[in-house]
Amino acid sequence: MSVAFTKEEDLESAAADLPDRPISAHTNLVTPRGLAALDEALRAARAAYAAAQASDDVRTDRTAMARAARDLRYYAARRASAQLVEAGDDGVVRFGARVTLMREDGRRQIFHIVGEDEADPARGAVSHISPLARALFGKEAGDTALVGGGEVEIIAVA
Repeated sequence: MSVAFTKEEDLESAAADLPDRPISAHTNLVTPRGLAALDEALRAARAAYAAAQASDDVRTDRTAMARAARDLRYYAARRASAQLVEAGDDGVVRFGARVTLMREDGRRQIFHIVGEDEADPARGAVSHISPLARALFGKEAGDTALVGGGEVEIIAVA
């Protein structure tokens, strides 16, 4: 057998035996938007799985099937464990809150504390298990917190 065929088969086997996506041990808190995103991801994973099953190309089918099955397991587990939390409006930093901070250098930043699957720090959405969120929980406007070695002042909580 040619070495080229061996490598190709090895790659195909590796693709077909993809490891599962890691699932966090933390409570799976989600915002309403996060729950909708999980529902959409689960729908897309089901569609990808069905498309992989319907494929005629065995090699593409194996790889696509492995990816689709992995994603389907992940999103089904995340959806099953999701705990919807509505944001409170009592002015205390907690899950779902939008927090406006003033940094020592004068920068003003707004963060939304969300579930792990919906976190996107570049867009201002931080996970409830992040060091930033943990440093802010329970605080109110006017309070300060140590974040990343510097002090921040909480300007507003919505």
